[in-house]
Amino acid sequence: MFSSGKLTRFSKCRMKMGLILTGVGDKVMRLWSAESCKALDEYRLPDKAPLIDFDFDEGKVVGLVGTRVCIWRRVGTRDLFSSREGLFTRGLCMRYVDPHAVIGCEDGKVRVFDMYSRKISQIIKMHPGAVSSLSFTDEQLIVSGSSLGSISISDLSSDQHIATLETTGSSGIKTLCLSPSSYSVFAGSSAGYASCWDLRTLRRIWETRVSPNVLYSMHHLNNDKSTLVVGGIDGILRIVDQNNGRVISRCILDENRNISNRRPTDNNNKKGLLVERKKGIRLSEDERIDLMPNLPPIQCLAVGMQKVVTAHNDTDIRVWKFSN
Repeated sequence: MFSSGKLTRFSKCRMKMGLILTGVGDKVMRLWSAESCKALDEYRLPDKAPLIDFDFDEGKVVGLVGTRVCIWRRVGTRDLFSSREGLFTRGLCMRYVDPHAVIGCEDGKVRVFDMYSRKISQIIKMHPGAVSSLSFTDEQLIVSGSSLGSISISDLSSDQHIATLETTGSSGIKTLCLSPSSYSVFAGSSAGYASCWDLRTLRRIWETRVSPNVLYSMHHLNNDKSTLVVGGIDGILRIVDQNNGRVISRCILDENRNISNRRPTDNNNKKGLLVERKKGIRLSEDERIDLMPNLPPIQCLAVGMQKVVTAHNDTDIRVWKFSN
């Protein structure tokens, strides 16, 4: 497990194709190598408007910046497109699958931004309350969670509302993860519950209180039908069985002991970035979480091949490496 120091705080991360993109809390999004932790590129915000959410693919970086969408080209001539301001009411979250960026808004609607016409192509009412989380697939399925605790599913291709999933209690939905390969949707709540529904039957398969506190993020490897990685305010990384909700393991970093330190030997390391290798600890089933020292909250996480990257609203990128 590694920690790569940065100069400014960030609270969100995305990982694809062996690359990590970090941002939110800073005026710059930074692209890193997941293997070496070397800094590869930077994408600067056009002005003082806040970065709210972002995503990327092989050709572009897409950012939800204030009340507009910004697109940075990654290949060829570097340029930045910025839509007009006030394109939507306050946006809270975004997911991007080319050619659409889907934006969840405070008014309970999602706005669909078309990358090629560079306009809002659809507006879909999802909830009576604010859209707090989103998941969006290649199959044009939008799943959104509400701050009031509901989960709604719509089909972008037909502009039809499909279903509202039954949830327990009134705790808000903080994070969603959709698995097209297993026809499942996973949700994490502000009360620490992780839940799973079958998209074919629209019935809940399991619900487990995996943490006594709020869950902020969950993710799984594409096409993986076995495990789900969950993080939240208590800073513990949990591995959950996708099939039954059982917590397989709970992991933390030994923050007080470094195995080794090194500095990346590349031309981009002008800010003296330090890579620290730390030891990971698997907690036993009877370990008392309430007696543990405070850990930095896991605000966001992303899963790759035998790796998990976590963002903690501090100046470090934490890349957790797991062996078989």
